[in-house]
This record gives sequence, structure tokens and C-alpha cells, in this order.
Amino acid sequence: MNDTPNWTFKDRDIAILCELSEDPQLSSRELTDVLAERYDIDVSHVTVSESIRRMRDQGVFREAIIPNEEYYTFALFEFKFNPENFADNWRDAMEYVRDDKHTLFFFLSDGEYQWKAIMMFRSRADVSRWIHEFYKEHGEFVANLRNSVVHNVLKFRTDPQIYEDLRETVDD
Repeated sequence: MNDTPNWTFKDRDIAILCELSEDPQLSSRELTDVLAERYDIDVSHVTVSESIRRMRDQGVFREAIIPNEEYYTFALFEFKFNPENFADNWRDAMEYVRDDKHTLFFFLSDGEYQWKAIMMFRSRADVSRWIHEFYKEHGEFVANLRNSVVHNVLKFRTDPQIYEDLRETVDD
């Protein structure tokens, strides 16, 4: 399954992404005004609304509600596999982690620890309980589960400027 969006960016799209990153609550009418003032882009709020909808539908950006870090303990989990049991058990373990309510971000990486996940829990005791249950359910698959509590979060947002990098792909 390929989740890569098939999208050709316009300056308007990049400006919309920048502004929504800065303030996700902007209405299409407010965004229309911002586009005119900051970017000299003259479009209707209907066009802005339609652009946002189409980008969302095409998977250009994802929307997620992420709670304030003061409400949860965030943890980085790194999964090292037991190669003897990999073939028979990897899918169940992957789906368990991917579909778990605590998983915020789940990804693959190279190196000794192949899976990594950022997970959210109400307490450190909940982290320990989750690890215990995971080992009970999938212990034969995992050679080691390393976890680190993430504390003193110093940045937790997307900078609007990152979307400027997309200008390289703009069709004029």
C-alpha cells in the first residue's frame, strides 16, 4: 500500500500549509485574508476551503489532536527482534503496537533496533504495565524492548517554515 500523495503544489497550497501550521483554527475566510495580506494571493474563501479539503483527502497533510504534554508521560520505545521467531510473529506484534491507543507515532528505522514508537501514558506505572502486557503477548518475538521516558519537552510543534521546502516542487 502506497500512502504517498499524488499532489502538485502551488504557492497557494504552501502558504495555506504554513498558515495552518501557525494557527490550525483559522477559518477559510480568515485564511483568505491572510493569503492576500502576507502572500499577495487573491482567492475566494471557497477556493481556500476546497484546497484544504482536497489536500486533506489526498493525504498531503494529516490532522491529529495531540494533548498537551503536561497530561501524559511520553515514552520512546525501541523494539529489538528475536530473529528465530520473526517470521511467525512480526505481523501480530506490529499490529499490536500500531493499533494500541497509547501509540502516537510508530516507525521503522535501520540499525539494531528496527521499530520505534512514541507512546503516551498517564503515568510511569502505566508504562510498566504496558511493557509487562506486551511481553506476555509477544515476548517470543521481541529480544529486547528498550524504553526511555521523554521529559522536559522543549518543542512540540511543526514550524510553518518547513513547508517552504516544498517550493522546489511548485509548478508555475
